[in-house]
Order: sequence, then C-alpha cells, then structure tokens
Amino acid sequence: MNDEKRVVFLDWLRVVACLMVMLIHSCEPFYLGGAEPNVTSIASRWDMFWITVTECLCRCCVPLFAMTSAYLLFPVKRPTGEFFMRRIVRVLVPFAIWAVLYVAWFGKGAAAWEKLLFNFPDEGGHLWFVPMVFGLYILMPLLSPWAERVGARELKGWLALWLVTASFPFIRSYWGMLFGEPSFGSVPYLWGECPWNHFGAFHYVSGFIGYMMLGLWLRRFAPDLDWRRTLRIAVPSWIAGAALMGLPFFYFVSDFPFAAPYKTAVVMETSIEYCTTGVALTTFAVFLLFRKIDFRGWLYEKVVRPISEASYGMYLMHMFILPVAFGHLKGAVSTPAAIAATAAVTFAVSAIVSVAVRRIPFIGRWLCG
Repeated sequence: MNDEKRVVFLDWLRVVACLMVMLIHSCEPFYLGGAEPNVTSIASRWDMFWITVTECLCRCCVPLFAMTSAYLLFPVKRPTGEFFMRRIVRVLVPFAIWAVLYVAWFGKGAAAWEKLLFNFPDEGGHLWFVPMVFGLYILMPLLSPWAERVGARELKGWLALWLVTASFPFIRSYWGMLFGEPSFGSVPYLWGECPWNHFGAFHYVSGFIGYMMLGLWLRRFAPDLDWRRTLRIAVPSWIAGAALMGLPFFYFVSDFPFAAPYKTAVVMETSIEYCTTGVALTTFAVFLLFRKIDFRGWLYEKVVRPISEASYGMYLMHMFILPVAFGHLKGAVSTPAAIAATAAVTFAVSAIVSVAVRRIPFIGRWLCG
C-alpha cells in the first residue's frame, strides 16, 4: 500500500493488538498447566486477579486483527483469482512453513506430522487464527456484491442479529444448568442443532463474520466523531464489555490453590470467548478509539510502521520465544511483572527478527508474509 492510501491508525492498531496477543499468552501459564501438564491450575486469588485484568484488557486482540482485514479488504476490489492468490502467498504459505517448524521443533511422534494434513498443529496452538481468518477471506468475494450496495440501516440489523448470537455461549451454559448435558454430544443444542446437524438457524450469521461486518460498517457508515463523542461511546462500551468478561471469569474459582482437569479451562473461558458479547463490546470500543489516531513522524515511520508490516511474522514465530522468556521470569518476579516482562521481551525479540527477516529478498515474504 502506497503512502497516500495507507491507513495510519491501522498500523498503530496492529502493533498494539500484536502486543495484546503476547500479553494473553504470557498470562496463560498462570492457569493452563502450571507445575503439572494437562491441568487447569491457579496458585492464588492474586494470580487470578492479574489473569483477569490481562484478559479484560487484551482479549479484543484477535477480533481487532479480523476487523483490520475486513476494513482493508472487504468488499473485494480485485478479481477473485488474484485476491485468493495474494492471500495464499501472504497468509497460507508462511503459515504452512511455521506449522512445519513447530512440529519439527516441539512435535512428538508421527501423529504430530499426520495432523498437519487436517489442522493446525498442537505444538503451535496459536496458529488456529490463520485457518479462521482464511475462512473469512473465502467469504469476502461471495459477499462483496452485497457489501457494495448494503445500506447503513440494513447492516445495523445484521450486526444486531450477530450480537444476539454472541450471547449463545451464556445461553448454552444456562441450558446446561437447567437441563443438563444432551444425551448425544458435549454441548447443549440450540434452534435446529442436534446430533446429526451442527448448523442451526443462526450458524451462518454467528462467529467472526460479525467482526467482518463491523469493520465494513465502521469504514462505510460510522460518523467521524470528535474525541469527546468518541469517548462517550467507547468508554461505556468498554466498561460494560469488561464487566461481562471479567466478573464471570474471576469468580469462577472460589478456593485456592485450584487444580482441575485441563478441559475446565474451556468452561472457565466461556465469558472471554472471542465471539461473545463482552469481547465484542470491548473490541468495538478499542477500534473506535484507534480511529482517532493519526500520529505520523519519526516514531511512526521508523518504528510503528515497520513493526505493523512485520506483525504477521511476529504472530507466527512468537511462541518459539515466549516460553523461554517466561521460564526465566516466573518465580523471579511478581505475577504482573512476569506477565508484562514476558510479553515485552517476546514482542521486542520477535519484532527485531521479523522486521529483519522480511528485508531478506524473496525469502522474507515467504516466511513472514
């Protein structure tokens, strides 16, 4: 993208969202694993507090990346074949290379290699994001004719419907408390779902597609508000979203130290799932705030923009760095310091490496997008 067309606030947003990802991954060792593998383990209420704070501040990171892609690419302007070829080269090829590297470095046995045929590797769990966002790319050309002619009121209606679906994780939990688990399967079925059909009435308007539509609405229809009006909308939205995320998450555990099977973390994370009401509200608030940023100059050109351009590579490689940094810091400093320092070290090292690798002719783009 040339300088005249570059959307400056998205560069700042990518850099901050990338740091948010690393902060989330830096707090996860305090409740996923711990001293024993394959358990949910939390040492104290103090740890639980800082885990919750980190999640509330940073859980919007992945939706922000999805919205950034939609803001720039949707509706699609290029021919479909060209669009997909560019996405394959920039997104899927680096993903495949790093997936192989994670299995080669961390993998155990032939099963790790066989899984690469069907999914992201367990050894690089954070890579789940790439198939998800590529699924959005698949939909973009299909929905682009609609996106070109949709009106603000109609788009708001679809967004309202999507926001309803963001409450489904809570409805499933409530269903489970009232009626217990279904006889076939592990989650309560809603509105057409059953053991032989996983695609209920609202399946196609739920999930990350909502962030794609939200990015479209913000680019095409959201008014250009001044800072005062922006804050009047963003601050209450963020507070409400953080409360919906943080309170159920924080009070899930009452007695410490806490230890339970690993799958307990999935239940504990219900309120902070990426496509839930609280995360949607905080994502909307943060995106609104960053739309007001237009800081250029030396810091932007020499630091922010290069890191933004290298952010995909940073995402792909950072789990090679983070566990090493965390291993040196956990126990040596307090919980919040360990989370912040681990993320800072991981961010700095992955930024330096990714920026440098991208400057290698030909090879750099294949590795870091």
